[in-house]
Amino acid sequence: MRKKLSEGKFRWINEQLYTITGSKALEMFQENPQLFDEYHDGFRSVVESWPVNPVDLIVLYLKQKSEEIIVADLGCGEGKIGLEAPNKVLSFDLVAKHDKVIVCDIAKLPIPDSFFDIVIFCLSLMGTNYVEFLKEAYRVLKPSGELKIAEVVSRFSDINKFIEVLAEIGFKLMKKDNSNKMFIMFDFAKKKSNKTKKLQSHHAAELLKPCVYKRR
Repeated sequence: MRKKLSEGKFRWINEQLYTITGSKALEMFQENPQLFDEYHDGFRSVVESWPVNPVDLIVLYLKQKSEEIIVADLGCGEGKIGLEAPNKVLSFDLVAKHDKVIVCDIAKLPIPDSFFDIVIFCLSLMGTNYVEFLKEAYRVLKPSGELKIAEVVSRFSDINKFIEVLAEIGFKLMKKDNSNKMFIMFDFAKKKSNKTKKLQSHHAAELLKPCVYKRR
């Protein structure tokens, strides 16, 4: 019975995170910090059933990079990338699981322009305003900096249009890896100049569907 209640709470929190803005999610967790732990307990059990965890792939990738590069993990969850990667990683999320996590709305990072070499979204493009997260990633990345995205396959209504949205923001697709049945990984590079038209964010937001977990 307790397990069923826990799974039900996880599904409810998950639905909230996908149907509200990042700022509203921050308010929700500030009012009820225990919801963050309940969500990540459930999320951890889901990802443990996958053949591969994208976090582990990203850590392996970062281990091949210089230890001097500066990395942003946006929507870091429990902050595993920051704890295990050898680089200078700044981890951001709505709640701090440890003292290396910076609490904020990732649409409004307390970071100057062109600061990071790599920005990561690992299963974290969750708010209805996720396009604002991507624009913020563009702002804080250095010219030609890397943007790495890992997202659940079932969320994409049109992968090519999603890539087009990134191009409008100012990112060039360098690599797409859909070899895993659970998630897709993208590597983008920041273009030197961002001469784009204004995005229709409400249309772009529809390209990523909420990730719904079924009852077991």
